[in-house]
Amino acid sequence: MFLTLWATPRSVSTAFEWMMRQRGDFECFHEPWNELYYYGEDRRSQRDAHVEARPGHTYAALWNRLSELSQSQNVFVKDFAYSVEHDLDDRKLAAMTHTFLIRDPKRVVQGLAHHWPDCTWDEVGFESLHRLFCRIAERDGVPPPVIDAADLTGDPQGTTRDYCAAVGIEFIPEALSWEPGERSEVSWYGEGTGPWHDNLRHSSGITTPRTEYPPLDDSPRLAEMYERGLPLYHAMAAHRLRPAP
Repeated sequence: MFLTLWATPRSVSTAFEWMMRQRGDFECFHEPWNELYYYGEDRRSQRDAHVEARPGHTYAALWNRLSELSQSQNVFVKDFAYSVEHDLDDRKLAAMTHTFLIRDPKRVVQGLAHHWPDCTWDEVGFESLHRLFCRIAERDGVPPPVIDAADLTGDPQGTTRDYCAAVGIEFIPEALSWEPGERSEVSWYGEGTGPWHDNLRHSSGITTPRTEYPPLDDSPRLAEMYERGLPLYHAMAAHRLRPAP
């Protein structure tokens, strides 16, 4: 299986990825297209243009690696649609099983701006995420599986169980707990050990983040991003998997 979780930034997606790593039956990749978007030879963003790309670190090379690997073992990728939407033709989309993770856009915008005060609307990720969701739903005639970060943190076991059932893999409850520690597996090339995953380093499972952020009203630009993201979030949330009470 070539299983992909498409998310927005700051959506508890790396904690979900860490759970997938604990399973032991998937080769997991942390935002490989997002890394290319900022650090690849054919990068799309100049945010970190000062970081020299690894030779051969391209969209084409990554796709070849992922698709070839998925022929012999299970592959799980967690990533953001804005990083790779331009490169996803119908053939590539057909090779993957697509799932989606959403979160209240207020927390997404606040969390991203905490690290990148100059974050762009594209980097917030809702527009490209919704567009890809609609593309898959139209192709398949049914919406792909969607989970909400609030459901995931509120009921990790129930939400994960429903996710596994939706994609046809075994639910492994033991994968929902782990030891705190360094998380070098989820760092990008060129980034080093940054602050993005401090909560994950100290965690022993999927929990509700307690980080507090300044009100969005303090920044009209960020407030506008939130307002733009809200209807896209609700459109996808209408199709989310709902754990049984």
